[in-house]
Amino acid sequence: MRGSTAGLPDTLRTQHNAPYYAILSILDVLFSLIIVAPLVVGYWRSVWELMAIYVYPEDVLLSSYISTGIGIVGHLIFMLPQHTFERYLHPDRNRILFYVMSRIYTVCFAFICVNGWRGPWQLLDMYTKNEVLTVLAPTAVGIVALAAMRALRNVSAPPFSVVTDSVKGYFEVLTMFRVAMSEKTSLYILDCLFSVLVIGTLVVFVWRGAWALIDIFLFPENEVWSAWSSLIVGYTAVAIAFMLQPFMRWLCDRVTGVTRLLAADLFLILSLIGTVNVWRGIWNLLNIYLLPDNLELSCWITHWICLIILILLGCSNSLLVRGVYIDAEEPAGKCVVFPCYYLRLIFQEQKLKKLQNEQNKTEMDNVKPCENNHIVNIQNISEQCPQTINVNHKEGDL
Repeated sequence: MRGSTAGLPDTLRTQHNAPYYAILSILDVLFSLIIVAPLVVGYWRSVWELMAIYVYPEDVLLSSYISTGIGIVGHLIFMLPQHTFERYLHPDRNRILFYVMSRIYTVCFAFICVNGWRGPWQLLDMYTKNEVLTVLAPTAVGIVALAAMRALRNVSAPPFSVVTDSVKGYFEVLTMFRVAMSEKTSLYILDCLFSVLVIGTLVVFVWRGAWALIDIFLFPENEVWSAWSSLIVGYTAVAIAFMLQPFMRWLCDRVTGVTRLLAADLFLILSLIGTVNVWRGIWNLLNIYLLPDNLELSCWITHWICLIILILLGCSNSLLVRGVYIDAEEPAGKCVVFPCYYLRLIFQEQKLKKLQNEQNKTEMDNVKPCENNHIVNIQNISEQCPQTINVNHKEGDL
């Protein structure tokens, strides 16, 4: 979850009446549920399955280790020089270059993110039994460890977040301890390693465990029923979470400390249940209904369609799992606000442009013409001090 966007459109809330803002909020939620989430899941499924098809399909262990290596090394490659990307790839320098390189950045980073999850996930499947206790143990460890480090919110994903392709923060990847590279390079590198190897791996543990438990308990003998049930349960849990959000925000406005952190974490666990079920339902339904006899073609279709639509919509960064965000980092009730901002950001940007244009027009209208004043002043000076003007002319002639 891109926590830095939580609560961003507060200015839009104050500039418009409550019904108007409520309608935009509902539309943003529906946009995330119906459009962004399925597209993101479709892309992840395509890369995941294509790696299984093309990268040592006869040796799952080696394929998993390769994905793990791609994920770790790739994350570090994109995290360490992020400030260089921000400095040299900016639209103020070259707008076309920024647009092209930023989208290439997203495509490459998304590929790395999927592999960073696929590798540890499959290694867990291979080295642990698919039984309740063996699945529940690493899942519980992951949840407890993330909660203890105040990093549980990193388990969130679409449909509870929409990340737009805005210029500000496009290449930003937050680390766990927020160490700046300018302070000490070695500490910054260690911070990046901890964020990728520890926080990232724990998040995969939690997701894999939740997914595996659903496989075990939700119609394990009927793939079709299991997929549809997962989708229904997921969207139901997501709808409940969104409906509870105003109450949770009210609650977190009034409690502090450990109580506020606990409330936020419990709310995140509810959102996790909905998110994993939605992802599992869409993923398995694509396997069942979209060219089930030709998985390779099915994956390539979803890969390009999902990627192109997300880029055209301007929210392809929703594909990325990057950065570490801290639980209850935002003030008061903003810590439980899901960053599903799309239409609200568009309307806010248009509103700001309109206000800026009106301000510029007002400033231009207030500026008085000064050319006539200069002429009058020169004439007045020449009339009052003709000798001075003559002397200046003579000196100019010399």
